[in-house]
Amino acid sequence: MEHARTLEEVVAADESPLAHARLKRQLTIDEAAKRAGVAPEEVQWLEEGRLYRFPTPDRALLVTMLCATALGVDHREALELAGLPTQPLPANPLRRIGAFAAIAALILAAVLAIVLARGGSHPKASEAAAAAAILPAPWAINIVVLNGNGDYVWTRQVASRIQALSYRIVKVGKATSFNYPQTEVYYPPGAQAIATRLAKQLEVPVQPLPGGLDPRRLVVIVGPRRLTGN
Repeated sequence: MEHARTLEEVVAADESPLAHARLKRQLTIDEAAKRAGVAPEEVQWLEEGRLYRFPTPDRALLVTMLCATALGVDHREALELAGLPTQPLPANPLRRIGAFAAIAALILAAVLAIVLARGGSHPKASEAAAAAAILPAPWAINIVVLNGNGDYVWTRQVASRIQALSYRIVKVGKATSFNYPQTEVYYPPGAQAIATRLAKQLEVPVQPLPGGLDPRRLVVIVGPRRLTGN
């Protein structure tokens, strides 16, 4: 009984439809994430409305669909969670199953149409979206931030910005010199894709490292502070 009361209190305080669906089934975030095959942090981001945490909008949409499917949220429950009017249940259970299958088919068709439309207008767009979806999550990437300009305050501000993007800062230190003209992301062999993602988020260039064995470790050398960008 204590557990049930706790769930009711959380449901009353939480306005997220996805959280309502999860708690209705008496599942923890970890249990829901395991069912959906996604990271617990991604479920929490969805429930808290922090969609900016996802690397791409496509990833946020995919995780939403996986979570809804894993929780068994059908069309009627989705309308109820959204506060929209619903139709009376059909008398024949087979008709309800058929309606749900039709809705699922429409959703799949819509997703495929979006993918095909992107691929038609931009041949590499769908490939880029697919590549972004399979990149390791930011929190699985180790980042070394080095001061290459002599401004320690600015270097720590850049490190804080990277950490706010959910990356793991493992070191903030000094570069071999303070003569770096701009901030750049340096990547070892096999890490160009994750380096490009971070560089786009920071709006800075990328550069390959001459060596390195960890494809999930990046080095950001911070250049001078600028009025725009880094």
